[in-house]
Amino acid sequence: MMRLQFDRSGKKSLKILCLGAHSDDIEIGCGGSVLELRKQYPDCEISWAVFNAVDQRELEARRGASLFAAGNLKTLLLKGFQDGFMPYVGAEVKTVFEKELKPLAPDVVFTHRGKDAHQDHRLLSELTWNTFRDQLILEYEIPKYDGDLSRPNVFVPLEEETYRNKVAHLMEVFASQRSKRWFQPEMFLGLMRLRGMECNAASGYAEAFYGRKIVI
Repeated sequence: MMRLQFDRSGKKSLKILCLGAHSDDIEIGCGGSVLELRKQYPDCEISWAVFNAVDQRELEARRGASLFAAGNLKTLLLKGFQDGFMPYVGAEVKTVFEKELKPLAPDVVFTHRGKDAHQDHRLLSELTWNTFRDQLILEYEIPKYDGDLSRPNVFVPLEEETYRNKVAHLMEVFASQRSKRWFQPEMFLGLMRLRGMECNAASGYAEAFYGRKIVI
């Protein structure tokens, strides 16, 4: 199995952009990978953008970013688009991409999977590919009732400390979601355990992504 690393020789800090339609999407989809990248590239710069962060969910988004990105957080962009309605104000969402996100010039972008069953997620994925042409784009997965999980082709093995911290942060931060029967440690651990088995991770746990285009 081939393992890839970012070559930062003679270059500036690794720039990471994390995109989420809702306040917990980034943390669920790629929170562990963000924690691992911070350890591997301690001088990395992380930009964090959430498109539906209103009222309590705004506070949760801020707290999530502060825990996962911590001192590497360079930009925090929180918007108030209505949950479930983003495709119907697509021009406004696209304006955010063109005017506020594109100038960040990231090296790698974490975004939603293009075939995600949630309409907001699909729109952000589409606009990510419209906006960023020379970046590595990794599409993360969000487990949900729709049963839309598929066969990822990029894996990030997680150390035990990382996957345990990810779950602890999720349960600590997102009080608004804890009443949902699926928002449980066992669910998050179960998916990471499955992906860890698929990539033969040493710890047994991993996060998985969909990489449509990767240049070696």
